Amino acid sequence: MITVGPLAASDRADWERLFREYIAFYEQDHPQSMYDRAWAEFQADTRMHAFGAWLDDGSLVGITHFLTHPSTTAPDDLCYLEDLYTAPEHRGQGIARALIGAVAEWAAAHGCGSVYWQTRQDNAIARLLYDRIATHHGFIVYTMELPA
Repeated sequence: MITVGPLAASDRADWERLFREYIAFYEQDHPQSMYDRAWAEFQADTRMHAFGAWLDDGSLVGITHFLTHPSTTAPDDLCYLEDLYTAPEHRGQGIARALIGAVAEWAAAHGCGSVYWQTRQDNAIARLLYDRIATHHGFIVYTMELPA
């Protein structure tokens, strides 16, 4: 059985381990200050939110991070599911689906009209799930880095 819910202060080490694996999957590297900032935001639970997925033995095996924002083209706020990660040894067990479902429930309860996310085009395994539970509208994402 999978339990999904907000991360507690005691989950910090396990969360950071999973988040670092997620960051490595996307071939990125970030300073410790980024992890510290994200964790502080999740614990404040005002602008950014995080859920974890636990197995019956209490092990944290998946995480997701999300936030809401207004939209110029929708009557309700939108929920952006920014990060989603399942430990490789636990993939295929419904953990990602459970995390997305929990975010969708949270978003609906908080007045959002939809949940959306992005992934790399070559993330074929994840896209098998995403294509079953959501609609891909064909948008391409551009990012402009700003000077520090």
